[in-house]
Amino acid sequence: MQVLVRDNNVDQALRVLKRRMQREGIFREMKARSFYEKPSERRVREKAEAVRRMRKLARKKAQREGLLPAPKKKDAR
Repeated sequence: MQVLVRDNNVDQALRVLKRRMQREGIFREMKARSFYEKPSERRVREKAEAVRRMRKLARKKAQREGLLPAPKKKDAR
């Protein structure tokens, strides 16, 4: 992964790098690989993640179709 540093602003480049790594899921993967996970536990975890993703997609689709109320907006303070 590559991030450009503009005007010697390393702090901004680090923030951009961390945001990209977060979006790619690198931090989650590093945490998961820090200890051994049995194959059966891995299957259970991946299945639960898939179920969670499908429920989220179904919820969003129902909200778009008007079957569920839209989520409440947070105040920008």
